[in-house]
Amino acid sequence: METNEKELTPSESLALIRGMIDKTKGEVADDSFYFLFWGWLVFSCCLVEFFLKVYIKYPGHYFVWWLMPVGGIISAVYGSKRSKQTHVKTFIGDAISFLWIGLCLGFGALIIIGGLISKGPGWQTPFTYYILLYGIGTFVCGSILRFRPLIIGGVINYVLAVVSVKLNFDYQLLIAALAILTSYIIPGHLLRMKYQHQKK
Repeated sequence: METNEKELTPSESLALIRGMIDKTKGEVADDSFYFLFWGWLVFSCCLVEFFLKVYIKYPGHYFVWWLMPVGGIISAVYGSKRSKQTHVKTFIGDAISFLWIGLCLGFGALIIIGGLISKGPGWQTPFTYYILLYGIGTFVCGSILRFRPLIIGGVINYVLAVVSVKLNFDYQLLIAALAILTSYIIPGHLLRMKYQHQKK
């Protein structure tokens, strides 16, 4: 039985893969919503909690993190609207989506683990693990998109995760803010600027 499907040459296959990467990069960069929204949200929460805990001595300093579920709802609504506007999906786009879904589940698991062992000695450095997950997400995403600032941000996060082990909780908040700045906020703005420049 004959088939109408044409077998691609190696150069055509590479061109197809490159096209999918460029399309996915364009979709991510066109708004950079998730990088910038979560970047600024977590960055702000880290600094606000540090200020409330260290300077104000407010006992409920950790309440700022209740903004995370709110952020999750906003992201879900935004993602739902975007999915209705996007008619063509790519394998690479799906891979990046699954990467971040997996990492979100990892963050959720860490939060539950932290709640279970928060009074023990094993949970004195929670942001070490969060920073490590930030690094994995941005390094892998940057590698898929071939975008160096994300890759560099991920590597910096690996280093900051190691450094943070030696710091107490208060200063881990500042290290986490630095990690978010280098892996989410700066690369997110650069990715958007690069894509908008290419469109012009």
